Amino acid sequence: MLKRISALVLAGLTAMTVTSCGGSGGGGGSITMGFSQVGAESGWRTANTKSVQDSAKNAGITLKFSDAQQKQENQIKAIRSYIQQKVDIIAFSPVVESGWDTVLKEAKDAKIPVILTDRAVDSKDTSLYKTFLGSDFVEEGKKAGQWLVNEYKDSKDPVNIVELQGTTGSAPANDRKSGFQDVIKADPKFKIIASQTGDFTRAKGKEVMEAFLKSNPDIDVLYAHNDDMGLGAIEAIEGAGKVPGKDIKIVTVDAVKDGMQALSDGKINFIVECSPLLGPQLMDLAKKVVKGEQVPARVVTQETTFTQEQAKQVLSSRQY
Repeated sequence: MLKRISALVLAGLTAMTVTSCGGSGGGGGSITMGFSQVGAESGWRTANTKSVQDSAKNAGITLKFSDAQQKQENQIKAIRSYIQQKVDIIAFSPVVESGWDTVLKEAKDAKIPVILTDRAVDSKDTSLYKTFLGSDFVEEGKKAGQWLVNEYKDSKDPVNIVELQGTTGSAPANDRKSGFQDVIKADPKFKIIASQTGDFTRAKGKEVMEAFLKSNPDIDVLYAHNDDMGLGAIEAIEGAGKVPGKDIKIVTVDAVKDGMQALSDGKINFIVECSPLLGPQLMDLAKKVVKGEQVPARVVTQETTFTQEQAKQVLSSRQY
């Protein structure tokens, strides 16, 4: 993942690029987009932010950017600010799935279309947003579970699994958990003996894994909902005198550069890709929506998986 992010992005909710108030995209002029990002909790998110900012620039779209610092109330404030500024379109990656109906109705009443990126909302009224662009998180969880089933297909012994979940209530955490469980539940030898949120951060992943290791001496597998938590957990595993990738097998989601390096080094066993480079697709969708064109209600990003050998082959060409 990209390590560098402009100070402007990290400055928080007040850090919005200075642009002219009000958009004129509907009249054939330039488009102004209000974008509320979850935060900067991981290398994945940093790369996602850069992709959105670079793609807006390339597409000639004026971007008003805010960083919610992983707080829903900050995103709601940002969206209301964009409505007041009469932007042409709003896009955001929801911190959690629930609690968006009121502010999305306000955008709809103001005739400002909304695009969800990366994460979904659980609103029953799908007219509150035009489309959702992002990964199929359930499928990602299933891919992780399928690797585990294949890895232990010849074993009769119990397989003790610990799980580092993403941010509580977020779509990727909910879906990666359910997809994984759907696949492994058919075989009773797979047991999730501990499952706790690591908030998608490396520091929290390390902290929670340290606690797992103290309370569960016999851990066979770690399933981490993202690479950053997995990388933090590797520090904890090594600190406990164990060998990551051997004593405890590790499967993660994302395929960011640091994760892919750990996979190449044999410290992670398998990674399910989740691409952060959604910017170009987002800008294409935004232009179509502002013009009044029909767009699909769901746009899924194309992704793959990586073994240790595959990671070695592609590591040098990773963009993030």
